[in-house]
Amino acid sequence: MATDGLRDQQYAKILQRLIRMETVSVEGDSNTEKFVRFHSLLQELFPNLFSKLDVENFSGSLLMRWTGERSEKPILLMSHHDVVEAVGNWSHEPFSGDIEDGKLWGRGSLDTKCSLWAMLQAAEELSAEGFRPKQDVWFVSTCTEETDGSGADTISQELQKRGVEFSMVLDEGGFILHDPIGGADHDFAMVGVGEKGCADLKFVARSKGGHAAMPGKNTPLVRLGKFMAETERSALFSVRMNAVTEEMLRRCGRYMTGVTGVLLRNVRFFKPLLTRIMPRVSNTAGAMLKTTIAFTMAGGSQGRNVLPQEAWVIGNMRFSIHQGQQSSFEAIRKMAAKYDIEMEILDPGFESSVSDFRSPEFRKIEQAVSAIFGDVVTVPYIMTGASDCRYF
Repeated sequence: MATDGLRDQQYAKILQRLIRMETVSVEGDSNTEKFVRFHSLLQELFPNLFSKLDVENFSGSLLMRWTGERSEKPILLMSHHDVVEAVGNWSHEPFSGDIEDGKLWGRGSLDTKCSLWAMLQAAEELSAEGFRPKQDVWFVSTCTEETDGSGADTISQELQKRGVEFSMVLDEGGFILHDPIGGADHDFAMVGVGEKGCADLKFVARSKGGHAAMPGKNTPLVRLGKFMAETERSALFSVRMNAVTEEMLRRCGRYMTGVTGVLLRNVRFFKPLLTRIMPRVSNTAGAMLKTTIAFTMAGGSQGRNVLPQEAWVIGNMRFSIHQGQQSSFEAIRKMAAKYDIEMEILDPGFESSVSDFRSPEFRKIEQAVSAIFGDVVTVPYIMTGASDCRYF
């Protein structure tokens, strides 16, 4: 058995090799050669495990099965291997895998080749010891998580056809953080048990166009501006504290002092008050309680002195689990119609189910965190980002 220092060095070298192989996913690019090369690297780095896996390739996304003593109540471990583009200035090259001051740098070191390495490394070492799981263990690692999620969607549908139903699904989502909400002087393992849906919407304003020398009133860009301004300042979406957020605040509140600690420890009693004040505290706090929409792209005429016949903006919506997809769409559609603006759904997104933080499976996660990290407190929360897990 290697010493901890030597083992850390060995682990770092393996993760470096994963980081150094560029696996940027690009919307609309169907070439999977780079991902196939990455699959070969995985087989090289984890030979004992792969000798026992049934591996299927779905256009660059992997579905792998480690057969256990029984097939009932299998578990699924997930972590995608594609990464986003590396633009801008980097203190270390994005695919260097440099190690400096005990930190490993590069695309995928956080999102999420790190967790892919962790789950495969653990399984590799168990496999080398002759371990066989009690039930089937499945692994999914897609190459489309950062783009359209099609890999996870396809694999999920295939597993449904086969009648495979998992007792537990673990994917990315959350960190171990100190003081995650401000004032909670403790370390918390934030475990996502659901996520807000993510949709892309296009809003189009039309007119007859014209010349900038003779502008009329309420031209397309003006209407879009008024629409966006009113959307931002209005109470367009319903605000509600779900049971998961309530539990998150309660658990964090145990480690807070003063009035805030009293409010959060007794969140059920003070829920109406907290629901009103949290959106005023921060954008992050507000996003926990309601659907949000951010306007991210825009277009108009091609000439600086031309009034556009058509202008548009793109809105990225994250719909809450309580209001849901359709109700959120209708709320923003009505606001757009007020300014004679059409709404087009570019990507409707996917509504996530919410796992029960009171379940035996969540309790197993709590027990594992305590066993490894001591007094770190496990806290459930709703993710505001999107992951492959929403398809399962």
